[in-house]
Amino acid sequence: MAAGKSTLTVSEAVGSAKAQVGSMPTLVVAGEVTGFRGPNARSGHCYFQVKDDTSSMDVIVWRNTYAHLGAQLRDGMAVVLTGKFDVYVGTGRLSFIVRSLELAGEGLLRQQVAALARKLEAEGLMAAERKRPIPRFCVRVAVVTSLSGSVIDDVKRTLRRRNPLVELDVVGCAVQGPGATSTIIRALEVAAAARPEAILLVRGGGSFEDLMTFNDEALARAVANCPVPVVTGIGHEPDVSICDMVSDRRSSTPTAAAESVAPAIDEVVTVIEGRRQRMGAALEALVGTQSERLEGYDLRARQAVLGRVAKERSVLEAMASRRCLEDPMAFVEDRVVQLMQSEQRLHDAIPRLLERDQREITMSATRLKNCAESFLRPFEATMARSAASLEALSPLAVLSRGYAIAQDKQGHVISNASELSNGDNVRVRLAKGSFLACVTETEDYDLDNGPQKQEG
Repeated sequence: MAAGKSTLTVSEAVGSAKAQVGSMPTLVVAGEVTGFRGPNARSGHCYFQVKDDTSSMDVIVWRNTYAHLGAQLRDGMAVVLTGKFDVYVGTGRLSFIVRSLELAGEGLLRQQVAALARKLEAEGLMAAERKRPIPRFCVRVAVVTSLSGSVIDDVKRTLRRRNPLVELDVVGCAVQGPGATSTIIRALEVAAAARPEAILLVRGGGSFEDLMTFNDEALARAVANCPVPVVTGIGHEPDVSICDMVSDRRSSTPTAAAESVAPAIDEVVTVIEGRRQRMGAALEALVGTQSERLEGYDLRARQAVLGRVAKERSVLEAMASRRCLEDPMAFVEDRVVQLMQSEQRLHDAIPRLLERDQREITMSATRLKNCAESFLRPFEATMARSAASLEALSPLAVLSRGYAIAQDKQGHVISNASELSNGDNVRVRLAKGSFLACVTETEDYDLDNGPQKQEG
């Protein structure tokens, strides 16, 4: 052991290093992410290294710091870290503790693309229900791409190989560099004016920066608002741009985009043949079904007609069997017979009725006579007495005893001789008969002195 030097334990040595490192100021470090691990399933922290051409260092990003980044780190991304070095006392390992994190270079571009994607998605431009269907077999297709690259040749070759019936309109534009976005938008307008069934927006592969043209917001909105369905084929399989997200169909490559709108001619023939067979089978089945249905209708119609005819026949037979139709005079003959029978019954009934009425009249007369006799009997005695009295008082009875009644020419009874004058005519009524007399002399008879002569 060297003289004058103190011996430290591992903990003391690590603690001394931690103190020295902790006194270092906050640093801003730029580098490339490598060996990224995170976020940790339990803690949510991220662990990776940042490197440049000659060196690397361990980096720790706490969960809250990583959450504020707004993007996902991955290997190869350029970042700008703000933080301080620290020593972990458990292992003596030196790490850079990040307090804030920003993306740089491609990483920053990806962050901007992600923000734009979230914005357009919130507006509904990426919604599946907004995307328009692409015809299975397009007769006319427009291609928007660069005319100087190999992409247009690949698309033409693919369409000729798969289906030479497809008509192709080519609209050239710049797909990279300053001003490319405006030329693509203009090319889409020209292609849509031709009214194809689909527009292919394609370009070949390239770096992320090369494909940034298709992450432009104005171009993305032009693709979404294009009156004709747009099929994109931008870059290679892993490359996904904003235009891919808002287009009506996204294909992995330009060749795949061309294949998607032009099925192979033999596939079309196969599909048509299959449809022909299915249509023939369906038509045959339909004809069979309809034939059975018509046979059923025919059978029911025949049964209905036969039933109706039988019913009408029964009605006609019933009407024909009526006696009035078989013998029209039968009705008159029946009436004649009925009248004769009524006449016979009337002749037979009249004598009986008369005999019965005569008996009733005789019985009624007898009852009436008996009733009259019974009713008059009390009055007969009274009448006899009254008749006897009347007889006794009757002038006729007096006349029968020798008296007479003198009456003037008017028939008035003369009771006083003074009423007469000589020469008057007087009718004298006797018990039997009467006679006329002329007055020659009148006498006034006094019951006490006898008759006294009176000169006329």
